[in-house]
Amino acid sequence: MLLILVFIIGYAAITLEHPLKLNKAGAALLTGVICWTLLVFNTEIQDAHDSLSHHLSEIAGILFFLLGAMTIVELIDAHDGFEIITKQIKTTSSRRLLIIVALLSFFLSAVLDNLTTAIVMTSLVKKLVGEEKTRWYFAGMIVIAANAGGAWSPIGDVTTTMLWVGNQITSANIISRLILPSLVSLAVPLLYMAWKMKGNLQRPDVIAEEEKQPISSREKNIIFFSGVLLLFGVPVFKSVTHLPPFMGILLGLGILWMITEIIHSQKHESHRSALSVSGALQRVDTPSVLFFLGILLAISALDTAGHLHHLAEWMDGTFHNVSVITLLIGLASAVVDNVPLVAAAQGMYPLSVFETDHYFWEFLAYCAGTGGSILIIGSAAGVAVMGLERISFFWYLKKISFPALLGYAAGAGVFILMNL
Repeated sequence: MLLILVFIIGYAAITLEHPLKLNKAGAALLTGVICWTLLVFNTEIQDAHDSLSHHLSEIAGILFFLLGAMTIVELIDAHDGFEIITKQIKTTSSRRLLIIVALLSFFLSAVLDNLTTAIVMTSLVKKLVGEEKTRWYFAGMIVIAANAGGAWSPIGDVTTTMLWVGNQITSANIISRLILPSLVSLAVPLLYMAWKMKGNLQRPDVIAEEEKQPISSREKNIIFFSGVLLLFGVPVFKSVTHLPPFMGILLGLGILWMITEIIHSQKHESHRSALSVSGALQRVDTPSVLFFLGILLAISALDTAGHLHHLAEWMDGTFHNVSVITLLIGLASAVVDNVPLVAAAQGMYPLSVFETDHYFWEFLAYCAGTGGSILIIGSAAGVAVMGLERISFFWYLKKISFPALLGYAAGAGVFILMNL
């Protein structure tokens, strides 16, 4: 119970970051370490160490993936690569741009994954929207769209990938069964937000030519298309080698590192450093990575203590209804990480109970994937966007959570109707 209390206090400190004037990364790290310290004092030391090592390997994979993706995006940005896309988007209407960004995020997430898509699209929107609070609305829609797009693809979200690898779902079936509910879960909040959007947008001021690094069109194109191809290559690399996604992103970063070194080899050091991977790493938002680490450590402590498994068992014993249980797992994933919740469900219901492509597994993929959008710290995409855009927990709760909840409920309703 003390472990749960510490998690709640830490969670409150993260949500009250602005009123308390405390950085959420510090609160998250403190919560994660204290949770594991309490766990050590209440279990066998060796068992706690083994569990920590197991969880840390998974957490490290996510952090390395996040760091690699953010660095590749920073490199593209340093070379003005996003201009290639932003020049194609002529509209200044806030409503039209919101729809374009949301649909791009939805379909891009299915091919990449929700975390990479959130990072790329948030960086892209920074080039299109100057006013910060307006940009936050776009960032909120990116979180919803990326999570919705990831739910119907076996490589779009980590929980869908878990079910795919565990043989609970098959690729063709999950795409055909979930694309419509996922699209509805995006369409409802998108219509809600587009209706509230009015007027035209002001684009950010262009940096004066003398302040910009000398970059030729050839260099810009090489880095942009190389970076995009390497990002798209990550799921392909995972499918072919069966290695974790972070290995693919590190391979891509290594290749892009060599490319930048070669094309800038003749330049002066002062110009080359800003356009190199070393320069990009200095600009990466490290506090966001540490915030991620703290949150995942705290949740892994709850998982090791058995609290998340007990939560799943309690729901199973209380409601005795597959649809209700799955909907509640989706809502719970808005507060705690969806990965251990899905892992608990996989442990509770073997394939002898629910066979491959059963209604439960399909609905679980939808609910766990889209439910995290209801709160900004309920998904990897949300946590990444929160760090990149400095969005406060309560702003997201007031402005984005309600339409996200409406979309979640509407998509779930469509899925249930499809299966009547």
